[in-house]
Amino acid sequence: MLTPETIILRPIALTEKANQLRESNQFIFEVARTANKIEIKEAVQKLFSVTVVDVNTMQYRGKDRRMGRGYAKLQNWKKAVVTLKAGDSIQLFDEG
Repeated sequence: MLTPETIILRPIALTEKANQLRESNQFIFEVARTANKIEIKEAVQKLFSVTVVDVNTMQYRGKDRRMGRGYAKLQNWKKAVVTLKAGDSIQLFDEG
């Protein structure tokens, strides 16, 4: 059973695209690969006490990386773009 803490793995906030989307009330999270849109919506609403309007998900394939003389494949992962209701916001960092 997935809990909200295991569904939302980490926010992705330090990219240009994430900053642009934050202005339109959208936030990006890395989520569990087995989580569906309904579970992601409920987890964000429970963890951050906001109202979620829409969830878009993307599957990413792990890249091949050099490890010594050989290659290793990084794990596949899933990203979710969460759109919040107008007026709601998520404070990801302490801006003070």
